[in-house]
Amino acid sequence: MRVSGHSIIFISLFILSVYIHRVQARPFVLVLSNDDFNGGFGDNGADESSDFDEFGESEPKSEEELDPGSWRPIFEPNDSAVHASASPQYYSGLNKILSAASVGNNTLMEEAVSEIDSSASSGDPHAQSVMGFVYGIGMMRETSRSKSILHHHFAAEGGNMQSKMALAFRYLRQNMHYKAVELYAELAETAVNSFLISKDSPMVEPIRIHIGTEENKDALRKSRGEEDEDFQILEYQAEKGNSAAMHKIGLFYYFGLRGLRRDHAKALYWFSKAVEKGEPMSMELLGEIYARGAGVERNYDKARECLTLAVKQGLYSAFNGLGYLYVKGYGVDKRNYTKAREYFEMAANNEDPSGHYNLGVLYLKGIGVKKDVRRATKYFFVAANAGQPKAFYQLAKMFHTGVGLTKNLEMATTFYKLVAERGPWSSLSRWALEAYLKGDVGKAFILYSRMSELGYEVAQSNAAWILDKFGERSMCMGVSGFCTDKERHDRAHSLWWRASEQGNEHAALLIGDAYYYGRGTERDFMRAAEAYMYAKSQSNAQAMFNLGYMHEHGEGLPFDLHLAKRYYDQALQSDAAAKLPVTLALASVWVRRNYADTALVQVLDSLPEVYRKVEEWVENVVLEEGNATILTLFLCLMTVLYLRGRQRRQVVLDPVGADVAQPLAGPVAFPQ
Repeated sequence: MRVSGHSIIFISLFILSVYIHRVQARPFVLVLSNDDFNGGFGDNGADESSDFDEFGESEPKSEEELDPGSWRPIFEPNDSAVHASASPQYYSGLNKILSAASVGNNTLMEEAVSEIDSSASSGDPHAQSVMGFVYGIGMMRETSRSKSILHHHFAAEGGNMQSKMALAFRYLRQNMHYKAVELYAELAETAVNSFLISKDSPMVEPIRIHIGTEENKDALRKSRGEEDEDFQILEYQAEKGNSAAMHKIGLFYYFGLRGLRRDHAKALYWFSKAVEKGEPMSMELLGEIYARGAGVERNYDKARECLTLAVKQGLYSAFNGLGYLYVKGYGVDKRNYTKAREYFEMAANNEDPSGHYNLGVLYLKGIGVKKDVRRATKYFFVAANAGQPKAFYQLAKMFHTGVGLTKNLEMATTFYKLVAERGPWSSLSRWALEAYLKGDVGKAFILYSRMSELGYEVAQSNAAWILDKFGERSMCMGVSGFCTDKERHDRAHSLWWRASEQGNEHAALLIGDAYYYGRGTERDFMRAAEAYMYAKSQSNAQAMFNLGYMHEHGEGLPFDLHLAKRYYDQALQSDAAAKLPVTLALASVWVRRNYADTALVQVLDSLPEVYRKVEEWVENVVLEEGNATILTLFLCLMTVLYLRGRQRRQVVLDPVGADVAQPLAGPVAFPQ
């Protein structure tokens, strides 16, 4: 059967309407070239020690030292004492801001902001930090970039780390790397001080609450902590003696994964139970717990015992822990750098990133080996490409100081930022997610907005998505109460754009869609094209396709079928999944090129409006519950009547006119 040209075009419009935007997770890969090495360093500068001890000499710092003015006492009052550095008025006002956001109370919000403002005027740096946030987004105060920066500046001078994050991100956006790098270096060092001995930092998982324009239901379901059905099944299996389940639960509590709050006591319990069953991975982590003194009294003898058992079970990453003990001389007879290096090499030879990192430290500082900064740098690059955060920190310092690598403040800033975002202030993400899962959209939006100001891309896209998805129900507070439509649009636009600048290709795409379709603002094809061009520069196939469509129809861009075809071709080259819509679009370009100024092109141009009306009819009439039921019954009746008619047509009459008819091929069979 041949399909008519009109049918092809109509089908193409349907397919293009469901060609969903997708965020491509491109791997972050570092490539080291000879130009990156500082050719004149020799071994000079290799003695320059970092500001922290890579092998965990120092005692863990308290929450108050790491994040003065933390919001933790509001969310975890049983686990956190109110910081002495912050005034009671500050926490009172902060609590009211969050409460007002939850219930959408304008009066309470104005009272809260006034209370914070009063505390800031008295010199409280943490209240000044919140006022920087207030003026930055225009919440119960006129938006003022200058006042926001001023408040954050004084707050940072007073030791508020979140304001330092906000200022660093502002400098980064303005390409003022010489200023950003100094702040991010300090923040990264603070973050590193909370890292574990050999594992990644206990960071909060960055959960993206949406995929494109839809809620990320699968990720949200897995973030419900102890309320998650999968976790409850896992817990049941652990209680029945499953060692793998015991280890997983211990892991969740130790790092604070899957929506659970970190709980060293519970982690210790489950790791110990798993070790009794001979689970090697739990042996390693139990050794780390004893070496670090996390939730238990520090005991290096027990640490060495657990790590040795893990190694005997073939867990090569445990060699790092043993190497650490020999570097420090803890739990062993004496320091033995040679043995430490051998252990780190065993870990590295088995592709363990921490093994590469630790070898890098030995060669950087000349601990038990001849100093070799070039070799150390290569080890750090391998570890960084495997995601080891302390390796990013070392590379950032090298790019910052020009020791081992050619001085590059832009690269240093980028790497410092990656580490700084793993600091204790990242807990804001967990509290935002918890609020969202409980249906407290207003509180979630405030928390994601605060993190957006600190430069977290996931928080920027989450906050923007909440504004677009929930509208008035987002509890967005503007200058004089609830946000107007314009205030919501402007804020969402700003958030999406910031996320786009940080590599979120979907963000620029949504900005373009908002202007193209007039969602929350007036239609503006020129601005839509600008946003699509930015997304196209990030190799986004959907943006390329949209630019081709705009050139094909002369919307916001010059009518140019040659450029339209080029963009369509680029979309297909960038994403093989675009083959069908691109093929149909190219067919449309062919028709326009060969049948210009004909009725066929006029039909082509009229189809989008026809499709829109059909779509509205399907949505408003067909999909209405009662109509859908009637339509289903009608289709069933028509199917039965059709099959009955088909049966009659296949009957062979008796030759002598008998009334009994014989079927030609047996009974009618309904399609399965």
